[in-house]
Amino acid sequence: MYSHEFGRRVFLASVSAVTASALLTACGGTSASSSSGSITPVDGGNLTFLIQGYDTGWVSSKTSISSYEGNLWGQITDKLVYVDEKGELSPWIAESWEELNGAKDFVLHLKKGVTFSDGTPLDAAAVVENLNAWAKGDPDRGISKVGLFPSSNFVSAQATDDATVKVSFSSPALGFIATLAYHGCILLSPKTLALPVDAQADLSQEIGSGPFVVKSWKQGDSYVLEKRKDYNWGPPALGHTGPARLDTITYKVIKDTSVRTSTVASSQAEVAYNVEPQEIESLKAQGFTVGTPRYLGFVDGFQVNTATFPTNELSVRQAIQHGIDREEIRKTVYTSDWTAATTFLQGNVPEAGNYGDSFKFDPELAKKLLDDAGWKPGTDGYRQKDGKTLEFTLSPNPYVPSTKAEDELIAQQLQRVGLKVNLKVVDVAAYSAVQASKPPLFQTSRSFVDVGTVAGVLTSQNKGENWFNLGTSDQKLNDLSTAIATASDRESRAKIAGELQQYVLEQGYFIPLNQLVQRLYLISPKIKDVQYNGLAYANFYTAWISQ
Repeated sequence: MYSHEFGRRVFLASVSAVTASALLTACGGTSASSSSGSITPVDGGNLTFLIQGYDTGWVSSKTSISSYEGNLWGQITDKLVYVDEKGELSPWIAESWEELNGAKDFVLHLKKGVTFSDGTPLDAAAVVENLNAWAKGDPDRGISKVGLFPSSNFVSAQATDDATVKVSFSSPALGFIATLAYHGCILLSPKTLALPVDAQADLSQEIGSGPFVVKSWKQGDSYVLEKRKDYNWGPPALGHTGPARLDTITYKVIKDTSVRTSTVASSQAEVAYNVEPQEIESLKAQGFTVGTPRYLGFVDGFQVNTATFPTNELSVRQAIQHGIDREEIRKTVYTSDWTAATTFLQGNVPEAGNYGDSFKFDPELAKKLLDDAGWKPGTDGYRQKDGKTLEFTLSPNPYVPSTKAEDELIAQQLQRVGLKVNLKVVDVAAYSAVQASKPPLFQTSRSFVDVGTVAGVLTSQNKGENWFNLGTSDQKLNDLSTAIATASDRESRAKIAGELQQYVLEQGYFIPLNQLVQRLYLISPKIKDVQYNGLAYANFYTAWISQ
């Protein structure tokens, strides 16, 4: 049954001069007082949440992990398992579970009486449909599997009765239960899952079991959710039962960061997503809450394409690692809420180690690596070899606050050792095309709940994501990836995770920057009891408005 063994596995504020009428037009809300008010939770009220946009659409298999769309998905859907900020797993729709046969078989015991918003039961048959979708997808219909689900060794999911599901794997899958808390594993009605991909993009067809349902929306403008009055199956870890306390949540698209910030600061909306980090301390001093949750996953950094110029050379990859001054980045771009990366995993991942020496700032070493590889400084200061300039194009990650400023500084730092970095700024809608083009460096933001799932991204084995464009050419990486995915016990897996981290960093396959604070929330003093899960998403199921 459920066991705690699974537990740990798992600018500066200048409020811009925007008129009150413009603010009201921008957010569609009403004025809100900033008084502290009651300390006893009350029901009712409407919350307006300002967000950059929903540019990638509503096909859950593609956008449920988006930093933007994920905020809305988290309100209208549930998961089988809950993970908190510390990585602790606890029951949700799965009330308990058993791990059997050396982690090859699992039995999920489901909460009874749960329904989707259309009244159909969220029973074992529905869970089986979701598990199959996460594990396999449906390529013929354009439906993607969940990238970090343990698909390679997934055998089957079977409903043994209305409230029990047996899941089998061909080899140990220690990360399976943890993955059920991943934000890609949202529970949707079998009716939704059966739809063609184009129909799934229609929000009116997205039938979940969460505490809110979609009431209305205008694509690219606003999205109104209203609470389900019959909802009574939230995670016990949140300490609340029954329906949500808020009546509605309105997600309003405001692309300009300063306007989002000033709108909340002027009490015309309650929450703004992704303020500028440099504004945090001033906003806090004014009485606002600024949530800076850290998620379980990969740090802010670059996955490296080893098959393209110039990062196909080990010396160049290593020179980039040592040419970046991460402390200067943290002091210049960020605040004390950001901490240094010591590996390519976030520090709250239990298996994360300290391999900082592999990529520490050492510009003289970076220069020597390039000198020894035949890259000599040209008359313009940039290095050349065989008539080619040592240069590449870098696109800041639009999902992460301040990466444009971060990458501008990185370009300056790498220029000092002779690398020319050309910045190409794109929005969220265009960033997938950047990824598809397989640039030399791709700025990653990726969460996971269990370290065993990283094997699914590093190579192309078992249809993996092949982050480093190595395919299966690096046998040692293949072996380490397989070993971490199929480890039979957590102690041996932790040892393998250490070896994997050290090897990836020594080979320059990943270039860490800082531990990632990707999702920032500016919250009005009137909003109480917002909670954050282990994927750093704000949960408004428990939230209420103080009068």
